[in-house]
Amino acid sequence: MADPLKVLDDANCYVGMSSVSRKIYPIAGILTTVYGLDELPEQASEITCLWLLHHRGATQERMAGIATTIIADWNARIRDSRTCPGQAVKGLIAVAFDQRNHGTRLVEPLANEAWRQGNPRHAQDMFSIFQGTARDVSLLIDYLPSFVFPQSDRKISDNLVLGVSLGGHAAWSCLLHEPRISAGVVVIGCPDYVNLMADRARLSKLPFWTESEIPGSQFLGSEAFPSSLLDAVRKYDPASRFLSHVNPKPDASPLRTGPLPEPTENEKAALRPLLAHSVAGKRILTLSGGKDKLVPYHRGEAFLTWWKKAIAPSGWFADGAVTFEDIIDEDAAHEMSPKMFIEAVRFIRETLEASSNSPEKVGSVRECKI
Repeated sequence: MADPLKVLDDANCYVGMSSVSRKIYPIAGILTTVYGLDELPEQASEITCLWLLHHRGATQERMAGIATTIIADWNARIRDSRTCPGQAVKGLIAVAFDQRNHGTRLVEPLANEAWRQGNPRHAQDMFSIFQGTARDVSLLIDYLPSFVFPQSDRKISDNLVLGVSLGGHAAWSCLLHEPRISAGVVVIGCPDYVNLMADRARLSKLPFWTESEIPGSQFLGSEAFPSSLLDAVRKYDPASRFLSHVNPKPDASPLRTGPLPEPTENEKAALRPLLAHSVAGKRILTLSGGKDKLVPYHRGEAFLTWWKKAIAPSGWFADGAVTFEDIIDEDAAHEMSPKMFIEAVRFIRETLEASSNSPEKVGSVRECKI
């Protein structure tokens, strides 16, 4: 798989690479790199932590440029705001670590490969790896403060997440299942794992897809996508978690296409507490490539259309006050383009600024093509 961050390297998009500090801590057996500790303003008693999750086949080092650029942008914003001496400001640090089965944690190279590269357990491996990484974020949120602020003179008061590709899938899970994460940026990640993998199985011409009277009808529950894996996906994946409460149209194909049904009043009653527990008040930005063939936008589109209708100002979950931006770079493939990067930096900055304001009372949805 091509490196989705190479385009940022080629375009020299990063700043602060030499001016933002980095320190490595072994926390719970995970080598954890913390960016920006030395640059925290003296008056910053409360700190926001940005968790950075890399793509498949990479290591935490690939997130260094993103970390330093976002921190440099925020620190410049603080300096330019003409804060009164002694007035408290919010500091920002960023944290990166190797995803499970990557970098210093690699145990089985084949588990990071797809069906076409000879891995028969691609669906199980990928889902369990990025879900495990999401759980690592929760674990590290527990213990990071005792390592970086052992005198308890500062407090990490908020957590954000940004993930790319495999890290984007993990970022969705962090947003849904970790209440201490208030906002996130999902870059070329998909909120509908079943739809993504069903399409990948179709394109890979797996026997479990082709050798049935209706192509794909035997895929879910097969060895390529066991029923026990489907149970886990329904528990953790955004689309499967929420849509399992909505009666779908009868269809033998596992591919989700076309508009999804509006929930009935009974279904809404079941969904509201689930959404409230998972995403109420959170800010989410998704960045997608219009020409992405590995994680095509259209594989998550049916769910995202349903989701945006629910959380919009006129939606049935408007009072959940979810802020959602869905941005597509029409010229980008499976990559984080410079235009996407600008949007990500902007969104993190605005999220930090919004944390000092009164919380929103209704949700908002912004759709944009760049």
